[in-house]
Amino acid sequence: MRIAVLLGCSYLLGSIPSGLMIGRWLRGVDIRKYGSGNIGFSNVLRVLGLGPASLVLVGDTLKGVIPVVVGRRLLASWMIPGADIWLLAVALAPIIGHSFSVFCGFRGGRAVATSLGALSGMCWPAALTGLGIWLLLVGVTRYISVGSMVAAASVPVYMGLAHKPPLWTAFWSAIALLIVVRHIPNIKRLLSGRETRIGQKVDL
Repeated sequence: MRIAVLLGCSYLLGSIPSGLMIGRWLRGVDIRKYGSGNIGFSNVLRVLGLGPASLVLVGDTLKGVIPVVVGRRLLASWMIPGADIWLLAVALAPIIGHSFSVFCGFRGGRAVATSLGALSGMCWPAALTGLGIWLLLVGVTRYISVGSMVAAASVPVYMGLAHKPPLWTAFWSAIALLIVVRHIPNIKRLLSGRETRIGQKVDL
């Protein structure tokens, strides 16, 4: 029962649509009606600018960090068998919540920032490595989507090279696949030359 509550709360926290809320509160804009229609950092940056997008980035990252940090401590105190597997479930819950938010008709964002948060709570060196790769590729290509997909793919590689538990490598491989699948519209725009580069804005 305690684990069910923990997973439910983690999913609900992940479901909070930071981009939608900040767009409405700060600019009176429904971010889903502009740009790519996504509620995450990149579309908020494109439509509303760096200030609102930074708030979204922090909010979406915290949605991943908080459940994992709290969940790790609770699971350790409960001394439940299979705590490592349950920790992965706790990490997954906010990622699924962000991607399929109960508050947005089970639609949502690409889950990159929330995954970064969950990863930070589990293995901060891997998170720093992924963030570094993201910053490098976004700086070189000016495409947030490219940086996001490659950074996500780098995480299971890091887990394998760092000799982390095989279950962690498998888990982050699945998350990387989810992030790539969620970026299929971006991949299509990249191939057609219509993907928006960082710095390009959308008129409201």
